[in-house]
Amino acid sequence: MAGVAYGTGRQALLEAAIRIVATQGLRGLTYRSVAAEAGVSHGSVRYHFGDWNTLVEEALAFCVERSVDGAELASDVPGFTEFATGIVSLVAADPDAQAFQYEITLEARRRPELLPAMERVNDVYRAAVHRELVRNGIDDYAFAELIFMTLDGLVFHQTAFGDDARTERAIKALRALLASYTAEHVRS
Repeated sequence: MAGVAYGTGRQALLEAAIRIVATQGLRGLTYRSVAAEAGVSHGSVRYHFGDWNTLVEEALAFCVERSVDGAELASDVPGFTEFATGIVSLVAADPDAQAFQYEITLEARRRPELLPAMERVNDVYRAAVHRELVRNGIDDYAFAELIFMTLDGLVFHQTAFGDDARTERAIKALRALLASYTAEHVRS
């Protein structure tokens, strides 16, 4: 593959797909556009992913893995003082990865075949939030859903508007709410 180091082509294609969808929407995602963005032949896209749906699903999985790790939802410290410490830097460092996921989510309204993939993505995020709540004594799926949706909204707003300070303030307030909820509802 010209211009891409051996062994990095698949990742370069995933990153190219993410950038294209983030900037042009899902309609801009073609084998040719991904190949051009990655600096490879368009046959490479088919070789690595086989079909368009697989490319989209694998790009989603790639984003989710990086996002869950980067958001730093889990902590070794008891309580919520470090909960979601990486969200602001995650979005600031790679807003395209978040925009990609939101573009796919919105497109799933028009293309129901994308809904199962987006539900799997959201299930990964929900599970990460739920694990951290359980670690702190809160085993409540409805509450975990509320926290997941709150974080999702914070990420969306930071992705769209780029206001790191506002997101930091909101996460700080969320941590305080979690600590208060824990003190009131969790018995040691």
